[in-house]
Parts: sequence; structure tokens; C-alpha cells
Amino acid sequence: MVKNIFSLEGKKALVIGGGGGIGQAIAQGLSEAGASVAIASRNREKLEQVASAMKEKTGNEFYVYGCDVTDEAAVEKLAADFISDFGCIDILVNSQGYNKKYPACEFPMDEWDQMYNVNIRSIMLSCKYFGRHMIERKYGRIINVSSIGAVRNKPMDESAAYSSTKGAVATLTMVLATGWGEHGITVNAIAPIMTETDMMKSIFEKMPELRDGTAARVPVGRICLPEDAIPVAVFFASDATEFINGQTIYLDGAMRWIQ
Repeated sequence: MVKNIFSLEGKKALVIGGGGGIGQAIAQGLSEAGASVAIASRNREKLEQVASAMKEKTGNEFYVYGCDVTDEAAVEKLAADFISDFGCIDILVNSQGYNKKYPACEFPMDEWDQMYNVNIRSIMLSCKYFGRHMIERKYGRIINVSSIGAVRNKPMDESAAYSSTKGAVATLTMVLATGWGEHGITVNAIAPIMTETDMMKSIFEKMPELRDGTAARVPVGRICLPEDAIPVAVFFASDATEFINGQTIYLDGAMRWIQ
């Protein structure tokens, strides 16, 4: 009984931002837990490569959708295509996002707007169109990827845009959970600290002190790995979380409690 409650057998899942990093890890984890998984992002060629690599590891098929998720018409079509192909959606993961840093007094507003488009507008759009289907079915699991930056930052105004977008993700998660809970939908979030994605590995090669300095401040002694998100995502995606809604789990090794 208990082991079955975490099974995702027969579930249909879409991971937006599943072409790398945390999103890719979550996509693979959901598949290994039994779900049929599709990944989506703007770069379809990269998605095809990632899908092939994950299939080689797991033996499971991964479906791909090229989509600019900041474009409302494109997201509406993505939802229609996914429902047509899969029949329904049970699990939606929003793992899209990017980060640029500038001093607040010098922040280029075109970069600010783009970060808000990718990090929060696109999540609202996917929730809007897939949420309609979930409300109609009276079932859904939505998982948003936020960041510890939503609630904790060292004194640096360069993170004004990124941290505020992730704070918006946390608030949107809470608001949708309270509004959609009556429809059998849970909306929860995963908020990691600095994570050793492929993109960050290239930065760490140039700035090893960034990785080592961050790890030294984490009580468990290391930074976050993409695969740390897998058990939390599977938990949130499962029927074990029917009464867990509007929550954010921090992948931080207790770092946020350190002054």
C-alpha cells in the first residue's frame, strides 16, 4: 500500500525546461517512477539530444515539444498538442528560467523584462492553459522550481531581478494552491540553492572559489546537485501529496538558517 502511493504508473507528465539541469533530472526521475514524460523548451534540437540520452539511461521514451513558453499563443498550442497526444495531463513541472546579474542602479531594463518573461510570465502561462484542463478533470499536480533566493540573499543588489522573480514564483504557487485545491489540484515548489548544473560547472571551472565557498557555508558540506530534486519532485507528483498544497521545499542543506 505505502510503496504504491508514490508510484507514477500511468501518469502523463510535461517538464518545461526539461532540456538540462534540474528540469532534466526531474524528467528522468518522473519517468523512472512510472510516468510517461515529455520535455519542452525553445531549443528542440537540444531536447532531442537530451531525450535520446535519457532513453539510453532508462530504456524509456521521452517526447519533445519545441515551444517559446513566453509566447502565449505558443503555450496555448503546446497545451492543445500535449492533450491531443497524451489524452490528459496529470503532472506539470515548470523548471524554466535563467539568471543575469547587474548592479541594481545599472540593471538594463530589457534584461529585467526578459527575466520576468522567462522566470514568471511563462509559468503563469503554462499554469493558465494546463490548469484549465486539470480543473475540468478535477485532478492535477503542478511543481514549480523556485530558489532559495526568494527568501534569502547575501547583501548583493545584483540579484534584484532573479530573486524577485523567484519570490513571485513562490507567491504564485501559494495563490494557485489556495484557488485550485478544491479541484483536486496541488501546486507546490522546489527551491534549491546554487546547483551544480552543466552551466554552473563551466563557471566553477573559472571560479572554483564560488563553489567551494558556497559549499563551506552549507551545513551538510556541499552544494545542491540536480538529482537532489528527484525525490521531492516524485513526492509532489504522487498521490501522497493530496493534502500537501502550496508548499515550498528548500534544497539547501539547512543553509537558509545560517546567518
